[in-house]
Amino acid sequence: MRVRPRLWIVPVLTVLVAVAAALPAFSRPGSGEAHRVGAMAPTKVADARRPVARDVVLAVHGGAGTALRRGTTDPRKEKAYRDGLADALKAGRRVLRDGGDSVAAVEAAVRVLEDNELFNAGRGAVFTEDAGHELDASIMRGSDLAAGAVAGVRSVRNPVSAARLVMEKTKHVMLAGEGADDFAARNGLPTVTQDYYWTQRRWDELVKAKAPTKDPRAEKATKGGGKGTGAAEEEITGTVGAVAVDRDRDLAAATSTGGMTNKMAGRVGDSPVVGAGTYAKNGTVAASATGHGEVFIRGAATATISHLIEFGGRDVASAAYEVVVGRLPRLGGTGGVIALDHEGTFAAPHSSEGMVYGYLTEDGDIVTRLFPDETSSDG
Repeated sequence: MRVRPRLWIVPVLTVLVAVAAALPAFSRPGSGEAHRVGAMAPTKVADARRPVARDVVLAVHGGAGTALRRGTTDPRKEKAYRDGLADALKAGRRVLRDGGDSVAAVEAAVRVLEDNELFNAGRGAVFTEDAGHELDASIMRGSDLAAGAVAGVRSVRNPVSAARLVMEKTKHVMLAGEGADDFAARNGLPTVTQDYYWTQRRWDELVKAKAPTKDPRAEKATKGGGKGTGAAEEEITGTVGAVAVDRDRDLAAATSTGGMTNKMAGRVGDSPVVGAGTYAKNGTVAASATGHGEVFIRGAATATISHLIEFGGRDVASAAYEVVVGRLPRLGGTGGVIALDHEGTFAAPHSSEGMVYGYLTEDGDIVTRLFPDETSSDG
């Protein structure tokens, strides 16, 4: 029997071949839904260069590092972080509402964070390699570029207040070690013994940092040159800082830290270094940094932000982004910065996975941000 050809097969096969040829195009960037998803990345980069908020009068940070995750962070821990940041902002708000200046506001905010053992400053400072505590802090006034700092103090309850005393009562910018401790005590600041700074969390971090490891990446992190590396960067470094602008549009900034877990005795990071961890200049920026300290020193991080604004015509958000995200990672370190200009424009870029911070607006609103999905731009 003669079998008739099935002529319908030819056009059907033609259609199938055409469909098969077209299918890879749907999975290639630049077509269909994949194109729209791919286009989101540049949008996020653009947002990161924009201000976080406007009309801000005070902002604080609690460190940068590996991000806290919304799905895995215990609700009690989340509340503790948010409350800690909010309490600091409320302290600064009281100062500003009572007519205090920006210097007093950042000092008040940082003192609250230093007294909170959740953060790596004051009460919750990390341990050095010899199981001690050495704290650093600085403060700067934007109206006249006055600054004060202390490094390696071991008995001052609130190093940021000691830094302010150096600024206002001496002809120097930085005092270190025993001399700084003695100076603070002579001027009436509360002193403490080393066990005041002790917390179980920081002790466990030291033990972990000293534990032998066969992972060269972990060993490099533990021995790395920045504050907050190694065990302490399992979440965030905890270094704290504040920036503010007052009714006279004067800027100020302050930063305080316990340094990095298992650091060499005598090591000083960027927090007390003017132009690295802290900087304030009227007309440009008030900035406080957190991250790999040695890199922020080598990159003159906060001063560079100011220079980009003053001499490069940049706005505060793009200048801060260029330094923290564009330049410092090429030097081998990451971190973040809070930056505020005299008009209340606020930026908080970070090249680390996460950074915790909060801010206060002119209307008295307090906003805290912990998780990566909270760090997109509002402004």
